[in-house]
Amino acid sequence: MSSDEVLTQAEIESLLASVGKGKSAPSPTPSPQPAAPSPKTPAAPPSAPPRKSREKIIPYDFKRPERVGKEQMRSLQTLHEGFSRNFAASLSAMLRSMVEVKLTSVDQLTYSEFVFSLDNPTCFNLIKAEPLEGHIILDLNPTILYPMIDRLLGGGREPTPITRRPLSEIERRLVGRITNLFLDELKKAWENILPLQMEVVRVESNPQLVQIVPPNEVVVLVSFELALGEIRGMANLCIPYNTIERISNKLSANSWASYGKRQTTPDAAERIGRLLRTSTVQVVVELAKTHITTEDLIGLRVGDIITTRKDIHTPLVVKVEGIPKFLARPGIFKGHKAICIEEIVTDPTQALTD
Repeated sequence: MSSDEVLTQAEIESLLASVGKGKSAPSPTPSPQPAAPSPKTPAAPPSAPPRKSREKIIPYDFKRPERVGKEQMRSLQTLHEGFSRNFAASLSAMLRSMVEVKLTSVDQLTYSEFVFSLDNPTCFNLIKAEPLEGHIILDLNPTILYPMIDRLLGGGREPTPITRRPLSEIERRLVGRITNLFLDELKKAWENILPLQMEVVRVESNPQLVQIVPPNEVVVLVSFELALGEIRGMANLCIPYNTIERISNKLSANSWASYGKRQTTPDAAERIGRLLRTSTVQVVVELAKTHITTEDLIGLRVGDIITTRKDIHTPLVVKVEGIPKFLARPGIFKGHKAICIEEIVTDPTQALTD
C-alpha cells in the first residue's frame, strides 16, 4: 500500500470489529467498494446495556434456612433483654459485686456452627426444660466463669491469669449456684409464654461430645456479655428450633407485653435495696433564692449581706440527686454546720414551688 492511499471509515470500523472478535484482520485493499465491510460494523455489542436483573439475585443457602420468623426473633430479643437486667441484679447480689449483663445478639445458625464456635474446655450445660421437647444448652465461658468462682470463695479482688482447664468437682458445685440462678430468672422471663421446669441434666467440658440435634439443624443462639469489673466473658443460650416449634405462635408481641408490668416481689425489692445502700448520691441543701443584678453580683465583697424573702423559721429543702426529699432546719453539731431532718417530702413538685 502506497503512502498516498488512505483507509476509509468503513475499512477502519471493519478492522476494529475483526480485532474485537479475535479474528485476523483482512488486508485492506484500495478498492473503492465500501459496501463489502459494512455488514461487519455492528454498533450494538459495544454499547449494549448490562443486564440489571442479575444485581437483584440473592444467594440462598439451603443448609441454613431462616426457619424462625422475624416477629418471633424480635419477641425473643425483647424477652431476653428484660431477663438480662434481672439476672444482673440477682448475680450482683450473689457475688456481692457489681455485674453487668448485656444481651449482645439473637441469631439463627446451625448446631454445628454453634458448637465449633465455642472454646474447649468450657462449661457446657445440657438443660431439660419441660414441657418443651428436647433439650436446651447453656454455655458459660471460662474467661468470666473462673473470676466468679474466685469471688464466691472470697477472692477475686485482684486480677488472676486466665485458666484453661476443665472444672473440678468442687468448682462444678459452685458453678451450679450460678447456673441455678440463671435458670430461675429464665423461668420468670418465660412464665408469660409457657411455665417451664428446668433442670441441668449433664455438664461437659468438651462441647463436641454433646449432640442434641443433627449438625445441620437450625438453632436460636441468644448471647450475653457478662462484665465483672474489667473482666468480660460470654454466656450463650442455645435453643433448637424443634424445641420451640410447637409454641412459635405464642412468641408474639402480645405474649410478653405484660412481662415488665409484674409487681415487684419482696425478695427483688430487698436485693435492689442492698445494692442501693452502698451507692453514693449527691445531697444539696437549698438555703434560699433571690434575684440580684449583674452589677451587684460583680461588686460583692467579703462580709456583704444578701437579703432574701425567706423567713428564718421556714424549713430548708434537702435535695437528693436534684429531687426534693426532706425538709430540715440549720444548726451546728460539734462545731460543724449541720441540718436536722424534720419532715419527709411527699410531693416533690409542691416543694419546688414553695
